[in-house]
Amino acid sequence: KMSPSLFNFVDAKDKFAACARCALTDKTSKPLINAFSHITGNETEKKSTLDQALRGVLGEQIVEQKSGCDDYLALIYLSIDAVTEGICSATTPFLLLGDVLDCLPLDQCDKIFSFVEDNVSTWKSNSFYTAGKNYLLRMCNDLLRRLSKSQNTVFCGRIQLFLARLFPLSEKSGLNLQSQFNLDNITVFNKNEQESTLSQKHTEEKEDSMEVEEGEMGEDDAPAPCSIPIDYNLYRKFWTLQDYFRNPVQCYDKFSWMTFLKYSDETLAVFKSYKLDDMQASKRKLEELRAAGGEHVYFAKFLTSEKLMDLQLSDSNFRRHILLQYLILFQYLKGQVKFKSSSCVLNDDQATWIEDTTKLVYQLLREIPPDGDKFATMVEHILNTEENWNSWKNEGCPSFVKERTIDDKPKRPTRKRQAPEDFLGKGPDRKIFMGNDELTRLWNLNSDNMEACKSDSREFMPSLDEFFAEAIEQADPANMVEEEYKVVRNPNYGWRALRLLSRRSPHFFQPTNQKFKSLADYLDSMVSKLAKELPKDIPSEEIKTGEEDDDDNGDNLLKDSNDSPSIQSKLVTNQQMDDIAAKLGAQWRTLASHLDMKAAELREIETDSEEADMQAKLLLVAWQDREGTQATVENLTTVLNAAGFSQIADSLNEA
Repeated sequence: KMSPSLFNFVDAKDKFAACARCALTDKTSKPLINAFSHITGNETEKKSTLDQALRGVLGEQIVEQKSGCDDYLALIYLSIDAVTEGICSATTPFLLLGDVLDCLPLDQCDKIFSFVEDNVSTWKSNSFYTAGKNYLLRMCNDLLRRLSKSQNTVFCGRIQLFLARLFPLSEKSGLNLQSQFNLDNITVFNKNEQESTLSQKHTEEKEDSMEVEEGEMGEDDAPAPCSIPIDYNLYRKFWTLQDYFRNPVQCYDKFSWMTFLKYSDETLAVFKSYKLDDMQASKRKLEELRAAGGEHVYFAKFLTSEKLMDLQLSDSNFRRHILLQYLILFQYLKGQVKFKSSSCVLNDDQATWIEDTTKLVYQLLREIPPDGDKFATMVEHILNTEENWNSWKNEGCPSFVKERTIDDKPKRPTRKRQAPEDFLGKGPDRKIFMGNDELTRLWNLNSDNMEACKSDSREFMPSLDEFFAEAIEQADPANMVEEEYKVVRNPNYGWRALRLLSRRSPHFFQPTNQKFKSLADYLDSMVSKLAKELPKDIPSEEIKTGEEDDDDNGDNLLKDSNDSPSIQSKLVTNQQMDDIAAKLGAQWRTLASHLDMKAAELREIETDSEEADMQAKLLLVAWQDREGTQATVENLTTVLNAAGFSQIADSLNEA
């Protein structure tokens, strides 16, 4: 035997790389698919080789620096198609994305990340999510480390929103389960009163003390004369509050709480004393921003320069930021947080102060123009919603998918069947409750439901004469109703007629030798039989004129005489045929020759039944069907006498 040839990794990689370049040029993955099928080796070896080949092609593009973002994205799209075709590892697109983002500057990373955002549905599909979620998380964290939170705030926010869309809510790695605070978010301000410029009226501006970037303030935006009396003490107390917002646990300490209480009262007193009434400058800035395309410039960190203090306190957005911080802090202090220490409990005085201050903060928010009431209402709604998230975290972040609960009520083992008192009504009226008002009303209409079902009002089955009245009338040749317009031709009518005949008419179960081509033919035969048995007082729908009554007087009298009960009673009944058949027995063939029955009919009778009595009954039924109105007792008696059955004929006359 020849040993199997070894897999040549280098040759396969070169072939895959060449095919990848052709695929990028032709914008189709077919070259890669064809190469994958022709290269020898097992599937795992070929997939690993193709992964390396794609990364090699990407490395060449990056090193040459002749390709743009579109070329990189085309290669990543090609790898996604390869994963879909099953010729590439599911992690390859994420490896390529990581390589691209690691090698490109931040401005080009923005474009690549837009591609990542647009394909979030692809990353969440079954083919990619399990293999790539850790790669995407690592890639986003690497990007966040490179970005500045103050200069690339929007980009950082987009990354956080992408992660929120990618991972489900139940993904605990993205949740702050222990309610930890970002203690590194320290607000830096001037803590040395000797270096303060607030008490000096004519001092030169120090560039090192200002945290405002060049070009941020123009000539038109020069600070207005101070409208709020600001000294260093107010400046220091105001910015010291940021440390409590950063770490709310300090408020549970007795001495820290006293400091926070004092500084907050002074700060809120300034907000309350100096209202923002003049909004002309803010409106002018808003119009300028709208004219510039709607872009809004903001910073993730507060500017703590002493010279900006007056402008900040006079700015509506700045005041809203500070007041909103108070509401968030109060919500944490009052709320039930699972990982709070047992010592983190408010006393009655603290709870009262927080409640009163919360009302004051909402009042100040409503007084801040523009749209103060609307803003305050929205903030209150958002914080109420946040309470639901806190409760969800306290419960251990249960799944939002609710499983159907199973009622596992214990059953009484002593009784196999329910006792009457378990399902019958209680009390004097014995009203039974069915769990629904309408069902309860219907169920209790009658005390005995079985008797209610037997009531005459529950009888919906029509009588034979009512149901077949129209069919009998149409069967009369005098009415000249065409066959296609007869009700027996209606399939719905025929189905209902069969059901009624099975319940009300003995003819339905009588054996017969007649052959019917259709249901309508069978119903015609049954209608003719019913017309002979049913009473003749069915009212006619037509009212004849007097002349017609005179002309047809003789005919009517003749019909009445023919249809009288004396004549009708001479027709052979079903009971009479049963008696005759029992007496004839095996001698029915002698009678058959006198009834002029055909040989084929006799063979059919013998085939249908092997019992002599039943064969005799079938003979009489066939004769009755053939003779119709002539199947009378008189005619049958004549035939019996002729066949030598005089005793049977005498018993028939006596009956």
